[in-house]
Amino acid sequence: MTTETSAEIADPSLAREAEPLVQRLVNDRAASKLAAGDPTLWGADAEQEAAARLSWTTLHETSRGLLAEIDALRAELHEEGLHRVVLAGMGGSSLAPEVITATAETSMVVLDTTDPGQVADALEGELDRTVVVVSSKSGTTVETDCHRRIFEKAFSEEGIDPARRMIVVTDPGSPLQELAEESGYRKVFAADPNVGGRYSALSAFGLVPAGLAGADIAGLLDDAAAAYPALASDDESNPAVRLSAALAAAHGNGAEKVVFADSGSGIVGFSDWVEQLIAESTGKSGTGLLPVPVENVEASGFATAGGDATPVAIGPPDGTAAISTQGPLGGMMLLWEFATALAGRLIGINPFDQPDVEAAKEAARSLLDGPAGGPIATPAVVDGSIEVHPSGDWLSPGVGTVAEALRALITAAPSSGYLAVQAYLDRLDDASISVLRSELARRSGLQTTFGWGPRFLHSTGQYHKGGHQNGVFLQVTGDPGSDLDVPGRPYTLAGLQRAQALGDGQVLAQQNRPVLRLHLTDRAAGLVELVKAVQDLRAAG
Repeated sequence: MTTETSAEIADPSLAREAEPLVQRLVNDRAASKLAAGDPTLWGADAEQEAAARLSWTTLHETSRGLLAEIDALRAELHEEGLHRVVLAGMGGSSLAPEVITATAETSMVVLDTTDPGQVADALEGELDRTVVVVSSKSGTTVETDCHRRIFEKAFSEEGIDPARRMIVVTDPGSPLQELAEESGYRKVFAADPNVGGRYSALSAFGLVPAGLAGADIAGLLDDAAAAYPALASDDESNPAVRLSAALAAAHGNGAEKVVFADSGSGIVGFSDWVEQLIAESTGKSGTGLLPVPVENVEASGFATAGGDATPVAIGPPDGTAAISTQGPLGGMMLLWEFATALAGRLIGINPFDQPDVEAAKEAARSLLDGPAGGPIATPAVVDGSIEVHPSGDWLSPGVGTVAEALRALITAAPSSGYLAVQAYLDRLDDASISVLRSELARRSGLQTTFGWGPRFLHSTGQYHKGGHQNGVFLQVTGDPGSDLDVPGRPYTLAGLQRAQALGDGQVLAQQNRPVLRLHLTDRAAGLVELVKAVQDLRAAG
């Protein structure tokens, strides 16, 4: 892996189109103003929000004080035989530490799901060796609160003091901090409140769980610090300036999607992290950039990247990529944070708010007030182990199979639209469903994204509601093999998972977006049948 953080615009035409925007950013001294925390860069309407969200630009310095504290706690835990770290967190609280630990090849269990089977698997680990990091900026994240309650009960039932196994990362004064202090939890890390969740990779939210799991977080900060001078400079060679200008120029020419493939970066899962950063930062006011992570350059290349998408290689330059970015993980994170914020200035949006995220949460909460996470709908079609539930009236009454319903959904996509696959299933046991992304992309000719629910609600969910309104949505839900009660709450995990799927589907349907929910009454059989139905679709072109 290269030690230098860089961005290269490989496409000559895109480089020419980006050049005036590069000059604009340099002349406006945008990079140095961003580094200095100037909240006026995105206009008067964004100034108040930006003023409370810009401390991330100096985290490579201000987070240094956490290192000794994390190291001391890790040593203390290891002395007690506590080597297994479970992270309960959503969005920015889980995506950054997951990529940090995966790249460092250290072990950490990530819970960013409401699937009862996946949570049950985490409970079946060695509880006598387990600590739980409960991570939530607001301190009210419903999924994370469920995980905390479930693990507290499990520890108690094993005769373990739950308070000694709970470590909290949250903003100062949050309800979670108050609860942790009242309950005598082992440790509370108060994060910098002036850092938004998706820009928090180098804050306590990224460093505490990754450091406790054994990742080299000091090296991560060192790599970010090494990249910082170039990223903060008002110079044409600034990689963040060039990257943001290229993305904005492409967007201005109709390439509203950014296709990511790894070309040998040595970083594991970077696209999953950058997906949230870009989608939630830019996808609003009917505009924005939609990230489309694909498997890797060798497997799928950029074959589906047409005129509406910009191919980006994560790693060394690839002959088919218009842009390539490479460097160590800390530098890459800071590069993309700077570039995303600067791209927001060029596109004309506030990169620090997320105005449409709450809609799906509100819809889910309202459904939880009813039985079983919402009303039981009658399927339009039953095909083997799969129930077909369309939203609205876009699906023809004559459709009789899953393959026909999928074909109708694809046909409903507008010109230059996209298909979002949303799987409310077990990210581990049902992982085979992820093959649908590439299969549907090839057969539909649409840019196709894949997200695990409810994880994506804290990521691309903002773009789906606030970005370009040209998406069609395939939800996949399934009957759980078993369920888990949520202590102190009137719902189960399966009920919450169902409410989240139905609630998000309702919000999308209210915006006249076609939503097709395929419910697997038998997960194992249904997944096989679903893959076959996709294969029955005629290849695009």
